[in-house]
Amino acid sequence: MFTTRPVLSGTYGMVATTHWLATAAGMAVLESGGTAADAAAAAGFALHVVEPHLNGPGGDMPLIVGKAGDPEPAVLCGQGPLPAAASTARLRDELGLTVVPGTGPLAATVPGAFGAWIELLRAHGRLPLRDVLSYAIGYAADGHPVHPRVAGTIAYCEPLFRDHWPTSADRWLPAPAPGERLRQPALAETYRRLLAEAEAAGADREAQLEGARRAWYEGFVAEAIDTFSAKAWMDDSGSPHAGLLTGDDLAGWRATWERPVTLDWRGLTVAKPSAWSQGPVLLQQLALLGDGDLPAAGSAELIHRVVEGAKLAFADREAYYGDVPDVPLADLLSPAYTDARRALIGAEAAGGMRPGSPGGRTPVLPPYRTTFEDFSAAGTGEPTLAEPDRGDTCHVDVVDRWGTMVSATPSGGWLQSAPTIPELGFCLGTRGQMTWLVEGLPSTLRPARRPRTTLSPTMVVRDGEPVMACGTPGGDQQDQWQLCFLLAHVVGGLDLQAAIDAPAWHITSFPSSFAPRLAVPGEVVVEDRVGPDVVAELERRGHRVTVLDGWSLGRLSAVTRDPATGVLYAAANARGMQGYAAGR
Repeated sequence: MFTTRPVLSGTYGMVATTHWLATAAGMAVLESGGTAADAAAAAGFALHVVEPHLNGPGGDMPLIVGKAGDPEPAVLCGQGPLPAAASTARLRDELGLTVVPGTGPLAATVPGAFGAWIELLRAHGRLPLRDVLSYAIGYAADGHPVHPRVAGTIAYCEPLFRDHWPTSADRWLPAPAPGERLRQPALAETYRRLLAEAEAAGADREAQLEGARRAWYEGFVAEAIDTFSAKAWMDDSGSPHAGLLTGDDLAGWRATWERPVTLDWRGLTVAKPSAWSQGPVLLQQLALLGDGDLPAAGSAELIHRVVEGAKLAFADREAYYGDVPDVPLADLLSPAYTDARRALIGAEAAGGMRPGSPGGRTPVLPPYRTTFEDFSAAGTGEPTLAEPDRGDTCHVDVVDRWGTMVSATPSGGWLQSAPTIPELGFCLGTRGQMTWLVEGLPSTLRPARRPRTTLSPTMVVRDGEPVMACGTPGGDQQDQWQLCFLLAHVVGGLDLQAAIDAPAWHITSFPSSFAPRLAVPGEVVVEDRVGPDVVAELERRGHRVTVLDGWSLGRLSAVTRDPATGVLYAAANARGMQGYAAGR
C-alpha cells in the first residue's frame, strides 16, 4: 500500500523526532558512539532551538527508558511542580481568577526538561555534555532556516509582543520570513555558560553533569528566573500578574525515576507514566477494547466503539487523575471495573460525562464549561495544526544498537507562552493552567505539587523485552492518536509508517486541559480520509462529526526493535511537514 515514506530499517541505531534537524542531531550522536540517551538528549536540546513555538528550555518533559533484557521500563519525571507560594486562595481569592491563565508567568512551574535530560545522561549516557549540547548551540548561534510555522507564530504574536511583552519583541521581532536563517544568540550563550560551569566542576563526566544541573537550578539560571518572575506581565486573563516561581522552588527540585503503570494487552505490555500525567487513560481505553475481535479497521463501528470508550476513560481522568497519593489505578484498570464500564457502550452515542466508581468511590467532576461551536479548529489543548498563539509539543524516539530505547515528549516554554527572559533567551512554561481553582479535585492547584500534564510517551514490551517507543504531540489528543496508531499497527497489522499514515480521529467531549477549559459534548473530529459513508453512519448514531483535512491529526513517531534479529525500525509522521526518521 502507498505510504508517505518508507519504514527505515537497520541494525546500528534509529532516531525519529518531530523536526528533521533534531533527528539529524540525534543520529550524529549515535554515529559518534553515543547511546540512545545521548542521542535523545541531543535531539531534545535541538528541539528547544528549532521548534521554539512547541517547546523550550523553560518547559517540561516525561520520558520512558527501556533496556534490552529488562522487562520493566523506567519513567523519568521532568514535570516540575507548582511554586510553593501558589495556592487556590492566592489566585482565586486574592487575585479574583476563576481559571489559571494560559499565558504569562503566573502559570509557571519549575522548568523540568533540562533536569530530566541531565539525569537521563547521568544514568544512561556515555558522552561528555559538550558533545550532546553542541548541536543546539550551533543551531542557536549560527542559525537555522526557520520553519514556516515558527515564523507564522511569531507574526501572529507581534501585537502582544509589541504592546505588552517588550522582551519578547526584542528577541523575536521583526518576525522572520519562512526559511530565513534564525539565530538565538542569548540562548546560545546560556548553553555555553552552562558548559563552562559544568567543565569547571571537574574532569569527571558525572561531576560535569552535576555542575550543569547546579548552574541551572541553583545558579545563574535560577537567579535570572527568580528576578524576572517577580515582575508583572499581561496574561490572557486580561490583566497583568507577577509570577510566583522563585529560585528556592528550582533549588528544591530534581527529576525523579518512577515505575510505570502497565497493562497487558494482546500479548504486549504497554507502559505509561502514572496519573500525574494522563498516560493511564491510554491503558483504560485499551482495556475497554480488550483482546477479542474488533470491527473492521476504519469502519464506523470501530470508530464508534473507540470514541465511546474514550468518553468513559477521559471522564475517569477528570474525576480521579492528579498528583495525589490515592489515585485508584488498580481499580480503574481491573478486569471487573473494565467489564462494567464496557457494558455502558451501546449502539448509539452517549451524552454527558460518566465517570465510574472504582472501589466504591464517589466521582467529583470539575466545573467545566461547554461550547457547541465548532471548536475543533482551535483544538482542546495543544492543537497540532491550529491556532498559532497556542503551544504544542514535540516528541523524540530513539533506539540504539545495544537495545536501549527512549520515548520522550518535551513541551512547554513556548515562545508565545510568557515573556522572554532576556539574559537567558527563553521563557517560562505555563503548565500550571492545567490545575483547577476549586477545592476537592485530584487536579486542584496545590503548592509544590505537579499539575496533571497531558504529556504522555509510550513504551511497549513483548516477552520481557522493550520492542517499541512511540508518541505524539497533541495535548488531550495524545493518548487518542496513539490509540489510533496502536490499533492500526498491532491489530490491523500495518507497518510502522502505514499505521502512522492511517486516518486518525479524536473526541473533545471532556474538559480541555488548557485554559479556558472548554468541552465540546458529543463531538468526534475525523480526518476526511475516513470517507463520507463512515461520517454519515457516525452521525446516524448521534455523534456530532467535525471533518478536517485528511492530513491534520497527530504527529506520531515510533521506533521498534526485534530482539530475535536485532533489526531496528523507525517511522515518522508526514503531517505538519516537520517530522523525520533517520537510521542505519
